[in-house]
Amino acid sequence: MPGALWIAHVEVTDAEAYGRYAKLAGGPIADHGGKFLARGGRYVQLEGNDRARNVVARFPSLEAAVACYNSPAYQEALSHAKGASIRDLVVVEEAE
Repeated sequence: MPGALWIAHVEVTDAEAYGRYAKLAGGPIADHGGKFLARGGRYVQLEGNDRARNVVARFPSLEAAVACYNSPAYQEALSHAKGASIRDLVVVEEAE
């Protein structure tokens, strides 16, 4: 089964609230086998909408990434990001 990449492009509008999200989100992501590959590092925007924070995490499967997102622990973390950020999030299955 191929792994999957969780890719988020984020504009933080409330750093304090978003910081609470970031603290709480790491646990559920790790619990579902997720590992961060990029988390807010340097980037170059070549096309599309620029968002200053970009996050990529690898999960063992698309199903594991979606289960993480839907888990009560992640949803609790996400409640701090809502209203504190503008986000795009996609999960993409890796090529075999």
